[in-house]
This record gives sequence, structure tokens and C-alpha cells, in this order.
Amino acid sequence: MPGALYSRPIPERHRLIFYLGHLEAFDWNQICRQALDIPSFHPEFDHLFEFGIDPPVGQVPQDQPADWPTEDIVRAYNRRTRAIIDEVLEQAPEQIVQVALEHRLMHAETLAYLLHNLPYEQKIPVHIDPVHGAAAPSPCMIKIPAGGATLGQKAGEFGWDNEFDLHQVNVPAFAIGKYKVTNHEYLKFVQAGGEPPHFWTQRKGEWFFRGMFAEIPLPLNEPVYVTYAQASAYARWAGQILPTEAQFHRAAFGTETGEERNYPWVDAAPEARHGNFDFHRWDPIDVHASPAGDSAFGVSQLVGNGWEWTSTPFGPFPGFTPFPFYAGYSKNFFDEAHYVMKGGSPRTAACFLRRSFRNWFRPDYPYVYASFRLVEN
Repeated sequence: MPGALYSRPIPERHRLIFYLGHLEAFDWNQICRQALDIPSFHPEFDHLFEFGIDPPVGQVPQDQPADWPTEDIVRAYNRRTRAIIDEVLEQAPEQIVQVALEHRLMHAETLAYLLHNLPYEQKIPVHIDPVHGAAAPSPCMIKIPAGGATLGQKAGEFGWDNEFDLHQVNVPAFAIGKYKVTNHEYLKFVQAGGEPPHFWTQRKGEWFFRGMFAEIPLPLNEPVYVTYAQASAYARWAGQILPTEAQFHRAAFGTETGEERNYPWVDAAPEARHGNFDFHRWDPIDVHASPAGDSAFGVSQLVGNGWEWTSTPFGPFPGFTPFPFYAGYSKNFFDEAHYVMKGGSPRTAACFLRRSFRNWFRPDYPYVYASFRLVEN
């Protein structure tokens, strides 16, 4: 709606106007300024729109709407930037072009959770038919035998710097929840004194889910979206733990015979029947709604319908080398203050469903589409 571009729906993030200029500025800085050494026509905007921010929850920026350029000026910068990039794109290194493409798809998801937090009156409404049923899945733990898990990306394939190097780890036997923890299960924790999630709201004693375009009665069979801290607290309350990154890999991509799959459902390209990802839906579906995406061990929705928290702090793999053209992409977050997430959400592009991709966030950041499941060792 008019004026919404200057809103800040997430207090710790930039105003929405930043994201209007960010994608073109990023492409300019990576492709034209760094890779091809083309002189800038607007250094101020190149810097203003260059990088997002990641402050701790509660530490908010202090800028005002008047501190930002008008929408028309930003769009004019975008058009001129895009025209130059398009002219020289074939001269750019393939790796940097791929970085620019995936960066755009990352921000499609970033914009989704920013817009999710925008007040409903500032959004153009879209009618969405909820996809959830009354019959609850039967919670169960699936035993995963000891075996190897391959983490990381193959040399010569595209990946972000934190995806390298390819390496194997041995994973002892464990048991993992067949399903992500649901709103119904988490509600019991809240009723016992646990912290309610950011995506819930309560009126007259009834809980509702704050969907992208409307509040609906709490869909009990959908995955609960929580912070790492909330997921960990629930796990302690339940007498269980969160999976490690290696355990997630073993449950998602491993098999009884030792081979590993590219996706949980074997190696076919991701399709809508395999799960809730790649922008097919705005909001989550039931945790048992896509059995075609189950892993070889029978674990459901290990990709899509909500990123999954792991207990693994985000850090480098053996042999890690930062991108020379984007040195801080991963390295700046190797701080024991961010945790690895795996899998994907409804708003995650299919390219990020590759086995090696790693996402990460602060443990108290409440705005992302982050789910979890439990493990017993």
C-alpha cells in the first residue's frame, strides 16, 4: 500500500525502501565495481544499499523515513544500474553471476518474512485457502542406524563459501521425530508456562496464527515457527534435544545401504508433491501433508514447510576459504552466536534445497520461518 515502502516491519532490519535498491546495488558492486572495475555513477547509493544488517534483537537502527531517498529516485538508480549490468554480464565470472542470482532468491524469502510482519492494513489482501486437516498425525520417533553423512559441496560445483569443503562424518545411531513439532504439541508447552511464538496471537483466551494475509484459528497440525531458544527450551521440557547438522544430514539423505541421496525422496528434481517450498504457498501446511517427500528412513518434510534448527553453531567446514569477492559473507558470522538451519521454508527457492546449503540465524531471532524436530541419542 502507499507509504509502506518506508515502514520498518522488523525493528532490527532496514526499512523496506532499502530492499528496493539493495539487489541492484549488490549486483553492481559485485559484477561491475569489483569484477569488471567499471567506474561508479552513484557511489553514495552503491554504499547505502550495499549490505543488510544483523543486530541483536532489541538493538534497532535509528534512521527516519526522511533519511532515505524517494522511491522514484531509487527506481531510476535501479534502471540505470540494470542497463549497464545487462550490457556487461557476459564478461563477468560465472561464479559471481551465480552468486548474484542466488542472492536475489535469498532476498525473495527475506522480503516474505519482512512483509509477513507488515500490518495487514498496509498490504493488498490476497485470499488463501488454508491447507490443514482435523486429524492429527501420530507423533513417533524413527530409529536411524549409525552411518556416514556427507556434508559440504563437491569441488567444481557451485556453492557459497561455507558449503566447502566436502567431507564425511560418522554419525552414531539415534532416533528422530518423524514430523516437525506441531502447533498442537507446542501449545501444551505454552500452557505449561513456555514462551509463545512470534507468529501466534491470543484473543479472549483463544490462540490464532498470524498468516501472511490474515489471522486464522491456530492450525494445530502445522509446524510451529519458533526461535532457536524456544526450540531448545521445548526440547528440554520434553526430555529430548535438537539434532546436530550431521544428524539432520543422516536422517534426510542417508539410506540403510549406505548410499546417500541428493534429496530425501531420491534424486528427482524437487516438485510440489515433495513438499511446501519454492513459493507455491505463502503459509505452512500440515506436517504430514507431503509423504512423497519422505526420506529413505521415513522422516517427513526434511525440506520445505519451515527451516529446521540444529544444535550446531554456524562455523567453517575443514578447508573453508572465504569468497575473495565477498569475504564477509560467512566469516562475519562464525561467532558462536548463530546456529545452522537446514531444509527450507514455503518461501525458499528450489535451488537452496541442495544437500550442501546451510542457513543460519541468531538464537533469539523470532521472524523467520523456522521449525524444529526432536532427537533421542
